[in-house]
Amino acid sequence: MSDAGLGEAPLDRLSDPSEIALIRQLAGWPRLVEAAAEAHEPHRIAFYLQEVAAEFHMLWNKGKDEATLRFILASDAELTRARLALVRGVALVIASGLAVFGVRPAQEM
Repeated sequence: MSDAGLGEAPLDRLSDPSEIALIRQLAGWPRLVEAAAEAHEPHRIAFYLQEVAAEFHMLWNKGKDEATLRFILASDAELTRARLALVRGVALVIASGLAVFGVRPAQEM
């Protein structure tokens, strides 16, 4: 996935409660890694990654049911860019978490 323009994505356009919940969850990643390391509890990272994947999956399914929540909207390039930035954030956190365990993420499925 190209990162072109995602750094300047208008994240304030993300307003659905599921989007906000996912953003909050991603924001907790650095603290979770630190806490897991201090407590010698790597399973916290595995559980967290599963939760992030589940939240993302739920958001994806909401877009299937409600057209305005789809990630790519031909009628709204800014919102599409904001949602793609969120997708990229999820991908980076999951890749980072997998790296903790020495696992390389698949580039495509």
